[in-house]
Amino acid sequence: MQSHTYSASASFVSSPSGDPYKYQVGFGNRFASEAIPGTLPQGQNQPQKNKYGLYMEGMTGSPFIAPRPQNLHAFMYRIRPSLDHKKFVRLPDSPDMESNFLPINPKVHISPTQLSWSPPPLPTSSEEVDFIAGLKTMGGNGEPTAREGLALHLYVANADMKSKAFHNSDGDMLVVPQQGRLDVQTEFGRMMVRPGELMVIQKGMKFKVSLPDGPSRGYVQEIFGSHFELPDLGPIGGHGMANPRDFEVPLASFEIDETSWEVVYKIGGQLFSAAQDHTPFDVVAWQGNYVPYKYNMEKFIFVGSLSKDHLDPSVFTVLTAKSKAVGIPLVEVLTVSERWDVASDTYRPPYYHRNSATEIVGFIYGEFSDRFAPGGLNLQTVFCPHGPPPEVHKAATVAELKPERVTKDAMLFALETPMMLSMTDYAMNRAGTVVESEPLSFSPDFIAHLDEINADLKAAGYDELKKKSA
Repeated sequence: MQSHTYSASASFVSSPSGDPYKYQVGFGNRFASEAIPGTLPQGQNQPQKNKYGLYMEGMTGSPFIAPRPQNLHAFMYRIRPSLDHKKFVRLPDSPDMESNFLPINPKVHISPTQLSWSPPPLPTSSEEVDFIAGLKTMGGNGEPTAREGLALHLYVANADMKSKAFHNSDGDMLVVPQQGRLDVQTEFGRMMVRPGELMVIQKGMKFKVSLPDGPSRGYVQEIFGSHFELPDLGPIGGHGMANPRDFEVPLASFEIDETSWEVVYKIGGQLFSAAQDHTPFDVVAWQGNYVPYKYNMEKFIFVGSLSKDHLDPSVFTVLTAKSKAVGIPLVEVLTVSERWDVASDTYRPPYYHRNSATEIVGFIYGEFSDRFAPGGLNLQTVFCPHGPPPEVHKAATVAELKPERVTKDAMLFALETPMMLSMTDYAMNRAGTVVESEPLSFSPDFIAHLDEINADLKAAGYDELKKKSA
């Protein structure tokens, strides 16, 4: 009998519909990619001479002696080293960007209440605003030189970055498009990121953003101290929530471009520019585990109650980042979209609560409520009481509890952080419509039952309750 052996010609790569690029898959892997066969050295990282005269350049995302699971690095084999650039020039501060959120900064403010913002307006056709110029800081905690804290930005843009790249030394940037795709070129390759997906560019990585759909906007979460990780699953087991294989990492891609380029560096919250006479995107091959990546939040596997009550919103966590306090996150990134609600004998809306975390919610697409439009932002500060309005509460207490699809054809994302956020001048004065929560009045239904309550108390041998008049 004749036998046949069949094998793959390459490792698994994904090619999503509508996305022109292919990707490697996984989270935390040691990836490897070469745009020209044979340019990635075998069995070593620093050969005496690289193929085709390429330069080897290393990059670390952690201290050299970090434990192996947290030890992050990449080796790149490029046409020119990043060292090949002209002098740094200090750029003017952007009036809408902020990195120092300490209370001593007069440009940040504390709010005790809920705040909501309407979607930020897009740039007019009379001005060209690229991704860097379109960054608007809403708030944050800490500051980047202490390597602890975070910042929340919006972006609005209508122009490609052209011959310009961005290099953020302060922190990792998690980007969530709300309107318009982002065509992102990185040193590691290209990614197309659409609304419904998120992207992470880790600190120190150069990237460029183009806008294939024209005017665009979205959200940016920047973290100063650590890196994003997958949350532990505990009793859930080995699978569920955000599965590692659904994260996508670019394949090596390079250009031969010897025209003038500008690289904008952000360090300590300040902006600098360095010119160079060639593209920064000239990496022919690379390998390592310190990489940019993206994730389609529509692939998230929801976990919830199959009997009664709610599970905590932490079961919606896509990514988490550690703080310096053991067991306490710096921030958790959550996604909320269409799923089943089947809990019996249960108050199904989010119950009234006061959490020790600051809660931030962004709206990506669909319809959710009359008061919250896609592109908007909602914030509840630490221990700020919030929950459904009276009419929603009343309806929920008498609703017929059938299995129900909730958040249909819509997607939100949320950030939960134990840090207290300071809000910027831009957020409070220039970010469009900002609305403080309106005071709500609830009827004390308990008092309407006093006769029934007193009868029960009397039958049990207790004193009756008396209503105190004004």
